[in-house]
Amino acid sequence: MVIGILITAAGKSTRFQNAGGHGNKLNSSLGTETVFKKTLLNSIKTGLPVHVVTRPDNQGVITHCLQLNVPFSLLDSDGLGETIALGVKDTAHWAGWLIHLADMPYVQSHVFIQVAEKLKDYPLVRPVHHEKPGHPVGISAKYFQQLINLTGDDGAKSILSSGIIYRIKINDQSVVDDIDYPRDC
Repeated sequence: MVIGILITAAGKSTRFQNAGGHGNKLNSSLGTETVFKKTLLNSIKTGLPVHVVTRPDNQGVITHCLQLNVPFSLLDSDGLGETIALGVKDTAHWAGWLIHLADMPYVQSHVFIQVAEKLKDYPLVRPVHHEKPGHPVGISAKYFQQLINLTGDDGAKSILSSGIIYRIKINDQSVVDDIDYPRDC
C-alpha cells in the first residue's frame, strides 16, 4: 500500500506580492533555505514517495525538485482543486495521498508519518491543533474519482465535508501555520 506526499506548489503568491513581497513566496528565503526547499526536505525525510505540482514558470521549485530527484508535474493553475487533481492523476498508482501545501515549511516529518499510518485504517485523516484543521490532509484512493475531478480554489473541501474525518490531535502549531505574507518569512 503506497501512500505518498503530494505537495501543491502551483499558487500565484498574489497575497504575498500584494503585501510587498517579490516573486513567488515559495522561493523566498527562510533561514538558510527557501520556503519550498524546507517543505520539500521535511517531506523527503519521511521516506514516503513525494510528488510536486508547480507552475511552469516557477524555476526555483523546479530546480529544487531536479536537484533532489523529486518527480513533479507542471500546471498553469487557476486553483488548488485542479492542482490536486493533476497530482493525483500523475500518481494514480498510490493508495492514498497526503496533500500538503508548499507554503507550510514547518511541518515535521513525524506528522506526515502519523497521518500516513492512520490513512491505512481511515479514508480521511487530518491533523488538528486546538480544534483548528491542519495539513497534511490524508485522503485514500477510495476518493480517487472525486480527487481527479476537483476544480476551483477550494481544494478538497468538498471531499472532506462529505465524509467522516479521523482527526489527529497535534500539539504543534506548524500544522496550521503557513507563509502568506513577507513578514512570515
